[in-house]
Amino acid sequence: MARTGRPKAELILSDEERSALEGWVRRRSTPQAWALRCRFILACAEGASNKDVAARLGSTAHAVGRWRARFVEHRIAGLGDMPRSGGPRSVTDEQVAALVTRTLQSVPKNVTHWSTRSMAKELGLSQSTVSRLWRAFGLQPHRSETFKLSTDPYVVDKVHNVVGLYLDPPERALVFCVDEKSQIQALDRSQPVLPIMPGVPQRMTHDYVRAGTTLFAALEVATGKVIGSLHRRHRAEEFKKFLVKLDREVPAGLAVHLVLDNYATHKTPAIKTWLLAHPRFHLHFTPTGPSWLNLAEQWFAELTNKQIRRGVHKTVQALEQHIRTWIAAWNTDPKPYIWTRTTDESPGRVRSGIHRDVAASGVVHDRRVSFSRR
Repeated sequence: MARTGRPKAELILSDEERSALEGWVRRRSTPQAWALRCRFILACAEGASNKDVAARLGSTAHAVGRWRARFVEHRIAGLGDMPRSGGPRSVTDEQVAALVTRTLQSVPKNVTHWSTRSMAKELGLSQSTVSRLWRAFGLQPHRSETFKLSTDPYVVDKVHNVVGLYLDPPERALVFCVDEKSQIQALDRSQPVLPIMPGVPQRMTHDYVRAGTTLFAALEVATGKVIGSLHRRHRAEEFKKFLVKLDREVPAGLAVHLVLDNYATHKTPAIKTWLLAHPRFHLHFTPTGPSWLNLAEQWFAELTNKQIRRGVHKTVQALEQHIRTWIAAWNTDPKPYIWTRTTDESPGRVRSGIHRDVAASGVVHDRRVSFSRR
């Protein structure tokens, strides 16, 4: 005979109770612990067992059974926390709910966001209490993040095209991510750099003498090797010279697919004419806005962080020599960037706090975990 477990008290909700529980579940300002208890009761009222409710809501059957029993005995009041040992609470549930609601749905007068002290003054709480409750609920009014939606009407098609090259490149072809880093400045500090010491970081003067150059780079997706070319100007003529260099260095018989952005120098009549004369070259443009789709952007970030930002270059010639040396060292042990998302995941990617209906209208600037170093 199958075991049916201990008999459970029948749980029937009145219309008022069901309405109240559903309202707490829908309200974004409801504390998550309270919302989960409300979900327990609503699911149990449908006739589901404790084990099924626990599996559906990611909890345990013991927890579901405890809140079911409390609700049957005390109704909605039983969903609150029971009295514990120690001193009495100085902050009531109503004050906590008011704090969370005020933080999420309002801003103070004449400033852009709440601080712990301004919120404490507003609600008559201590600054440490506000700080502790904000940490408990994951609220950070002092922080903000930015995003951008692409306005390109063919954004989804372009994302599928570019990411498809990363995930499934064509046979007998090489895929390169091409980009330009313009106005790389040779920063010659006005005084010598002071070296790092125990307890003291490296120090350098804030003023410098600047002079610049432009780096054209092609990152081979399969191997991570880089083909670079330095020029003093950033025009279609220099880009054409770079294409000639790529044509010379890529073995004959292989098609060349270039992923690049929508910069005007990539689409001039001279470039189009050159491409017609070299049919093995195929250009794939990233959508307007999400330039992070181009893996060369990540390589430029490494070049900036490891060579340019804190480097001292007395002349443009010295800067160019340092960049060439760094590229040569990179190519001795290249490591490719591996795309980690499918073509269907990339356009709909959103950061926490951005509604999915907003993200559906275009690609969001968010390069998190899109690619990784091998």
